[in-house]
Amino acid sequence: MNLRRWRSVGRTVGRVLAVWAVATATMAVLAGILPDFRIQSASGDSPTRIAVTAAVGAGAFGLLSALVWPVLVRALLLVPALVLGGLVFFLNGSLLLIALRLSPEWRGDVTPATAVLIAAVMSATSSATSTALAMRDDEAYGRRLARLAGRRGSRRIAADITPPPPPGIVFVQLDGVGHDVLREAVRPTHCKGHVRPAAMETVAEWLDSSHRLVPWRTDWSSQTGASQLGILHGTNEDVPAFRWYEKETGQLIVCNRPSSAAELERRAVARTGDRGLLAGGGASRGNLFSGGAEQLALVMSVAGRGRLTRSRTGYFAYFSDPANAVRTAASFLAEVAREIAESTTSRFVRRDRPRVKRGGLYPFARAFATVVERDVAVAAVVGDMLAGRNAVYADLVAYDEVAHHSGPRSGDAMRVLTRLDRMIRLIADASRYAPRPYRIVLLSDHGQSHGETFAGAYGLRLKDLVRAGCGLPVSRRARHTASGAEARTAARAALRRPEHKRRAEEEAECAGPVSDPVVLASGNLGLISFPDIPGRATREDIDRRHPALLRTLAEHQGIGFVLVRSELCGPLVLGPGGAEHELDTGRVTGNDPLTPFGPGAADAVRRTAGFPHAADIMVNSACNPATGAVHAFEEQVGSHGGLGGGQNRAFLMHPYALGGPEERLVGAEAVHAVLRGWLADRDHGTSRTVHTDEARPAGRSKARMGY
Repeated sequence: MNLRRWRSVGRTVGRVLAVWAVATATMAVLAGILPDFRIQSASGDSPTRIAVTAAVGAGAFGLLSALVWPVLVRALLLVPALVLGGLVFFLNGSLLLIALRLSPEWRGDVTPATAVLIAAVMSATSSATSTALAMRDDEAYGRRLARLAGRRGSRRIAADITPPPPPGIVFVQLDGVGHDVLREAVRPTHCKGHVRPAAMETVAEWLDSSHRLVPWRTDWSSQTGASQLGILHGTNEDVPAFRWYEKETGQLIVCNRPSSAAELERRAVARTGDRGLLAGGGASRGNLFSGGAEQLALVMSVAGRGRLTRSRTGYFAYFSDPANAVRTAASFLAEVAREIAESTTSRFVRRDRPRVKRGGLYPFARAFATVVERDVAVAAVVGDMLAGRNAVYADLVAYDEVAHHSGPRSGDAMRVLTRLDRMIRLIADASRYAPRPYRIVLLSDHGQSHGETFAGAYGLRLKDLVRAGCGLPVSRRARHTASGAEARTAARAALRRPEHKRRAEEEAECAGPVSDPVVLASGNLGLISFPDIPGRATREDIDRRHPALLRTLAEHQGIGFVLVRSELCGPLVLGPGGAEHELDTGRVTGNDPLTPFGPGAADAVRRTAGFPHAADIMVNSACNPATGAVHAFEEQVGSHGGLGGGQNRAFLMHPYALGGPEERLVGAEAVHAVLRGWLADRDHGTSRTVHTDEARPAGRSKARMGY
């Protein structure tokens, strides 16, 4: 064995002994603090005997955790993932009790409840010590990252491969982060004479050195379901909104419902004849759709067809290390407390407007999205890199969840971006220990637009306005329209809540006589369908049945435009004051109702109008062209789903080494073409290698490379 190998073994042994010593000291200190825990006999023992007892107990506990814990977690694969997160502490405490009982030096006593606390503290201190020592040793740090990712003993880490494989690509989707918000997050801010660093310092460094930022315009349906389906599978044809009603089956399709996500993916594969962007060795983490990847974790489209266990493997890989559970649980509780404090300050101190309710279970849903999903997804990505996968696509939903309730530019949302920036740095650091180089691409699926909700601004829901326009009775009891945030459904899947219960709640919106309209909301986009009219109801059909409805909608000051199909001119956009825009001919009568929504609005609306499952009437809220404010038809002060404001400006941030895109990107399908081109160039060895100095634009300062 050469000298380098002996040194490595020596460092490893030294770290093990150091962690053991810290665990022993922790156990001894806890024995002196906790009244229900002692490690000496009732008659007393010498300090040496106490130290030996603590050392043997700590060593036995560490050995059991290393050998037995992964087996226990695998045996509990069918337990709901979030239940497992809590069960970790009780199982860990049980292991400690067993370790102490098996110790020949054990002469003390401990209650089961105290054992849970002791095991948690010992796991936390041992993990912190191991991490601190490993930071000084690149090889050890690589193994630490592998353990964090649930990939113990991977023999591919830091492997010397000759010739080196082509670079892999990691696509990190920052859900809901608009192009303009990202630009603000990478700029230092000035406040009362002080300069605050950028919210996303890592991303700012990359933009100063290695990466290029380009905007792309979303489709009319500016939400994760449409965008991610287009990005991962190359088509989002016939996805008119986040949720819609299909007349031929009487079914409600909801993009983040597991069965709906599976059906949408099936349709996309059938339409393109291609499995997706990640087919052939890729990994999909935390997404609505698989992208054709074989390596899946937290993917909604595989969570509802007898493959729930496979979709949740990321949780079990992560929680197979008790230290991960301790760290994430502490962060989870801190996030719940943070949300309660922030919402209280927003409501009673700053009196922010607009505002939506943030009580009930929301603090826990937020903590799940911003802590649990984030930690598990990032750990899975790190594991994929250490395993050398050629392409990884992961969705981090934290910002989107918080911005829905706090606003896209709120301090709450910006602080979430700072924490996501640290996760991006962790992924970049992990690439140094991977068996192949990696290029990291950041992108978003849409942005968000701020504004008072439609109900808050006008005192009624879209459904109430539609029923009034139809001459139907309107409920006097004010009710909220349910939010479609992705985190809630992901949490339900993790808890293994039956989908049919959520389905019943959602489809209550479709209940009532068959002659009544079905009214659905997708951010500031509304969809109205008449179930008893076969096929697409035309303007003429609607006018004959409800003569006042279309004018009631088009003339309302909270509505920007209404799309309907006419027997005479095809798809037709209606606006206030009798304004009309014939999409097929381009003929405009009066003031064009699409002008406030910017260039490209007519093309986006025309494309959606041709979808087979476009609603009979599609309604887009008004937009203030100066501020970009819209009115969500859901309970969200930061919304997306339609046209107007920052929701339609997503971003793509890529290393200069990848080149392009040179043309303006419009639609998720165009983004798919760019990403697929990068993967194809890499596979064929045609991607251009750009040196750091060459990649950096003239006049920009040199900064550390991010990949």
